[in-house]
Amino acid sequence: MRLAMPLLLGGLALTAVACAPVAGPAPTALVPVYATAPIANYDWYLHTDGDEASLAYGLRDSDDLRLGLNCRRGSSRLALSALGETGTAPEISLESGGEAALYPATVEASELTDGVVLSAMAPATAPVFQRFQAVGWLAHRQADDIHPYVAHPGSRARIARFFAFCG
Repeated sequence: MRLAMPLLLGGLALTAVACAPVAGPAPTALVPVYATAPIANYDWYLHTDGDEASLAYGLRDSDDLRLGLNCRRGSSRLALSALGETGTAPEISLESGGEAALYPATVEASELTDGVVLSAMAPATAPVFQRFQAVGWLAHRQADDIHPYVAHPGSRARIARFFAFCG
């Protein structure tokens, strides 16, 4: 009986392990790693005018802007604007380095594209913007599409200056 007990307990342990739920794969990052490389000619650009500042992602000195952040000095509030497709949900969904946020938006027809312009308000201190400052990219999700807006190495200081300005 002494010899049988360890075998019985060992068999029960193996049965319990075999019946235990199997963990699925680890959750994936919100934005695939390959998507966090800068795109040639697109970058984050900072503009200040008195007590107003804007940080926009797009082509320099053009109307081709994908995402804009605007604020008044020290306000800690951001006015967000993003391009969307006609029929887009009235929201701006942002992700950065594992943080995500969804902001209800107003929708207006775009004068420059066939799509729409989404506008929303957000706190400058939101975790998604804290991560953006740390990792240098901010992604805009629309339905199943994700658009990562990645800073070139030389422009990360502009992002820091913008958030310091906004408070």
